[in-house]
Amino acid sequence: MSKNVKIRDEARNVTAKPPAVILCEPQLGENIGTAARAMANFGLVDLRIVNPRDGWPSDSARAAAARADHVIDNVQVFDSVEAAIADLQFVYATTARSREVSKPVRGPDEAAAKSVQLGENAHATGYLFGRERWGLNNDEIALADEIVTLPVDPDFASLNIAQAVLVCAYEWRKQATSGALPFLLSEEVHPPANKDEIVRFFEHLEGALDAATFFRPPERRPHMVLTLRNIFQKAQLTDQEVRSLRGVVAALEKRATRPPKKRGRKKSEE
Repeated sequence: MSKNVKIRDEARNVTAKPPAVILCEPQLGENIGTAARAMANFGLVDLRIVNPRDGWPSDSARAAAARADHVIDNVQVFDSVEAAIADLQFVYATTARSREVSKPVRGPDEAAAKSVQLGENAHATGYLFGRERWGLNNDEIALADEIVTLPVDPDFASLNIAQAVLVCAYEWRKQATSGALPFLLSEEVHPPANKDEIVRFFEHLEGALDAATFFRPPERRPHMVLTLRNIFQKAQLTDQEVRSLRGVVAALEKRATRPPKKRGRKKSEE
């Protein structure tokens, strides 16, 4: 994907401390890498791994991270969940199943709002994700402050680790930036056409269609004109688009008349 040339300042204006992402005993380097990629998409860089099955570092994780090297290079490895979250002040445990542990359960948007609020005060937060096959156990969930679960189909609730990380990271950044998008159609570069330009385009188009005897029968002309004008009004044309359309109409007005194709004579006429 090509880089955006012009990024809106609002999309970069993140003042909250981003949360850490803790992966508990991940089995596959590819899952670590795709989780890192999801983190990088939304500005998270603190990835912590507890007892990765295949060890660390991992070439497969780096390859799957798709150039999210700044996340991979910053990975910390721990031998227990307790050690991985020791410096954090608020931790969410992610799970798709109800548990015996009694804790508040939040959706990803609610969790993100609180994480951003805490991060604005420089408090360290984190999201704890479980193993690919069976997630977190109750003892690990007991270490967290609250539970995060996603509004999935309860009959098919299991997500890939990277998918779960992506949803939580997306919600966090949306809260942290108030939903600011990286780019918009710039009205400074592409200002909307004013009404005078649009009306002159309509008149130009309709004059060309009159010359081409498009409006048939004549009594239908007012209705057909209104239909055409409504079509172009819905497009919310810019000044450049209006100029381009007028160029198209002008080119059609000046087109050379092509002689009709000659049809071959029937054999009976030969």
